[in-house]
Amino acid sequence: MPLPDTRRSVVLRIRSDDPRERARALDALAAVYWRPVLRHVRARFRVPEPEGEDLVQSFFAAALEKGWLERFDPGRGRFRSYLLACLDRHVANERRAAAALKRGGGVSFVPLEPPGDDGRPRARPVADGTDLDAAFQREWARSVFTVALGALAARCAGTSRETALAVFRRCDVEGAEADERPSYAALAREFGLSVSQVTNHLHWARRELRREVLETLRETTASEDEFRTEARALLGVEAP
Repeated sequence: MPLPDTRRSVVLRIRSDDPRERARALDALAAVYWRPVLRHVRARFRVPEPEGEDLVQSFFAAALEKGWLERFDPGRGRFRSYLLACLDRHVANERRAAAALKRGGGVSFVPLEPPGDDGRPRARPVADGTDLDAAFQREWARSVFTVALGALAARCAGTSRETALAVFRRCDVEGAEADERPSYAALAREFGLSVSQVTNHLHWARRELRREVLETLRETTASEDEFRTEARALLGVEAP
């Protein structure tokens, strides 16, 4: 079995000599990380959503301009751990600078450095005991699935597979948030299908979504080991 084509990894493409390629790669990373990063900033630094959005925007802009993410070393841990370490220092510096301006004084900045030897960011305790790492993991997983579902929807648009995706959304997306998932018989009545057609549509959509999730992970990890680790954590299976 050939290894995944790591040239597709946007984590690696942010090191490109082409500034347009770096910008496109960062946009792809932001598509997955924006919501998890925003949630982390709001919980970690206790800021309202508008301020949090400004901080996240400034972080990604600074990361592109100053090449922070290009310094990531895959041998030292997960990319998202490094990203969080960079994020925390950027936000701390931004808030310290803003506070200093209000006071009319100077400001000292927290040096931007990689995580500890275990590849993880420094401890981030908060007053209410929120587990920031766990919260970030949940939001990141949700974001990966959202991006993957968007990619699948783009593939289905204007094709015969639109019905399969609609059945899937009704059963596995909307149904997951409802008190009870609709039965296959109920889905068949709703969409004017046979139960066997519903079964086939769901089988196809679930398989293809899993493929899109793996592709999203492949694009946003920096090594074969990290890709397989993330796939195992998110899907509970070994990636092909």
